[in-house]
Amino acid sequence: MDHEAVLALFDRQMRQEARADDPGARVERIGDVVRQVGAGNDDWNGVVWCDLNEATADGAIAAQVQHFASLGREFEWKLYGHDQPGDLAGRLRAAGFSPESEETLMVADINELSTDVELPEGVHLQSVTGPSGVDLAADVHEQAFGTSAVRLRHRMLSQLAGKPETFSMVVATAGDLPVCAARMELHPGTDFASLWGGGTVAAWRGRGIYRALVAHRARIAAELGYRYLQVDASSQSRPILQRLGFAVLSTTTPHVYQP
Repeated sequence: MDHEAVLALFDRQMRQEARADDPGARVERIGDVVRQVGAGNDDWNGVVWCDLNEATADGAIAAQVQHFASLGREFEWKLYGHDQPGDLAGRLRAAGFSPESEETLMVADINELSTDVELPEGVHLQSVTGPSGVDLAADVHEQAFGTSAVRLRHRMLSQLAGKPETFSMVVATAGDLPVCAARMELHPGTDFASLWGGGTVAAWRGRGIYRALVAHRARIAAELGYRYLQVDASSQSRPILQRLGFAVLSTTTPHVYQP
């Protein structure tokens, strides 16, 4: 895989030409910035792409702060390690943004990934197709990551109701107990499908369930004709994904502004 070419393709298709990831959201292109504006307070708001330099960066940052402040919205500037200017992270912090944990942008050619799903004995996969499945996935998320799943639940329900063709979610269960959940965002008109979540409750980690859910989603993406899988990987999932064949292309660090 040509890392530089794939990163350029990702920037163009997934960021510069971004489509709204929720039925109620809209994408706006303002000068050298592309942002998403949600329909309500539970929706994600943020900057997904920019083409800035030392002369234009501070003005663009101030304009986005002013815009989202006028809406009374918290928003995220999704900063990538290769974005310009090189000191953009420092400029965001100086403007009042708070950086969150750095993640690694990883991509794999789907044709080079295993799609064999190997699960521990007694563990089965259940596709999420309605509210009861969303509740199971949200429960796993809260147990695995220790964070609220309120926004995630809202987003999953919204996508199932309005854009089910852009969303795939699966829960792994041991009997009636949900032990792992993961979703995939499908991006029609692009070469990319994105993996998200992949959380396993503590008692069930180290048994290969996360790997199985990657293979499960890779199989679905391949059947739908996608070429690449993309992940914003945590430090925990990065080594697993590297062993599976994902390559590191950049980093991404959410910078959050609260009005």
